[in-house]
Amino acid sequence: MKEIESFNSKIMPLRGQLMERARQLTGNDASAEDLVQEVMLKLWTMRDTLTTHPNIKALALTMMRNKHRDRWRQMKRERLYADDMAKAGLQTFTHSTEAQSDTELVGIIVSHLPEMQQHVFNMKEVEGYETNEIAQIIGCSEDAVRQHLSRARKRIKETFLNITKARL
Repeated sequence: MKEIESFNSKIMPLRGQLMERARQLTGNDASAEDLVQEVMLKLWTMRDTLTTHPNIKALALTMMRNKHRDRWRQMKRERLYADDMAKAGLQTFTHSTEAQSDTELVGIIVSHLPEMQQHVFNMKEVEGYETNEIAQIIGCSEDAVRQHLSRARKRIKETFLNITKARL
C-alpha cells in the first residue's frame, strides 16, 4: 500500500495536465481518459526509476504524445489486419499456432490485446492486484477497470474459440 501512496503523491498531481493535453490530442473525453490511463499505467511500471528522473512531467507528456502516435498507428494496422484476416480467414494464424498448447495460445492472444486491456488483465490475473489497487495505479474508477477486464476476457474467449474451431 505504501508503494501506491508514494506513486500517487508524485504522479496524481500531474493527472489534470495530462488530461488537458490528452483532450487536445484526441479531441474527445473518452479517448483522452483512455490515453491518460495508459500513461499512468506506463508510469506505474516505471515506478522504481521515477525517483531518479529529472523531470517527471516532461516524461509523462512525452509518453502521452508517443502513446497517441502509437495508438493511431495501431488502429491503422488493425484495419489492415482485419481486412487481411477477412480475406484469408484464420488459417494462417491457426496453422502457426496449431502445435502449441492451449496455455501458450492464450498467452499469444493476450499479447495481441489492446495495450490497456493487456496490462489490466496481467495486473489482475497474473500479478494478483485487486481491482481497487489497479484503479488507483491507473487513475481511473473501479468500474473502468472491470470494463477493461471484461473486454479483455471476452476478446480472449472469442479469439480462442475461433482458433480452436478452425483447428477442427
